[in-house]
Amino acid sequence: MTTAALDRIRELHDEWARIAEAMPEAAFAEPSALPGWTRAHLLTHLARNADALGNLLTWAETGVERSMYGPGNARDDDIEAGAGRPPADIVADLVASGKRLTDHAARLSDETWSARVRHRHGGELTGADVLTLRLSETTIHLVDLDAGHDFDSATALLGEHLDAVVATLIRMCPRPLPSFRLADGVRTWTFGEGGDLVTGTPGTVLAWLTGRGEGSVLSGPVPEMAPLL
Repeated sequence: MTTAALDRIRELHDEWARIAEAMPEAAFAEPSALPGWTRAHLLTHLARNADALGNLLTWAETGVERSMYGPGNARDDDIEAGAGRPPADIVADLVASGKRLTDHAARLSDETWSARVRHRHGGELTGADVLTLRLSETTIHLVDLDAGHDFDSATALLGEHLDAVVATLIRMCPRPLPSFRLADGVRTWTFGEGGDLVTGTPGTVLAWLTGRGEGSVLSGPVPEMAPLL
């Protein structure tokens, strides 16, 4: 799984680099689909997320606790400061940070993937889950970048790893979830105790789960539920 996940992460990193390198400079200061963030903010976030997940892999590798981000508002402050850099610097950082993460992951032993670490929100993860989180970040934020991808094309890039992404988001959710089943035509996920079936395409399912899409496009009794991300 880890080899396949790493290969897919590299493909997603390549797509981010392709888009960022082709964007005119003025586009970096334009709004992304995330309220309050420009594309420069989002690109900087993706770079800092790579470093943060690298910290978790170091924790899994060494057994020495290492938090994702610095104390207090360090995460937000780093993103705000980084968004003000020249576009060429932002793109170079995006590419370099992604390569650091995948190079680090490729060196790790099999034991690392089952080691336990904690997300910044407190949820317990394995080393393998860290790769799944990167798949999630690089797919969902590819749509948020508002530079050519929608959830149909993004989930096509994610491919068979959508199952792991959704399962990890469900497991990490700190809130009680309603009971229902959710299917995308290939996979079915059980929430709570299960129950009524809600269906959609891979793209509409992931968009709704992450608060980027309306439940009205799904079929079945769609429950009230806060976004998983």
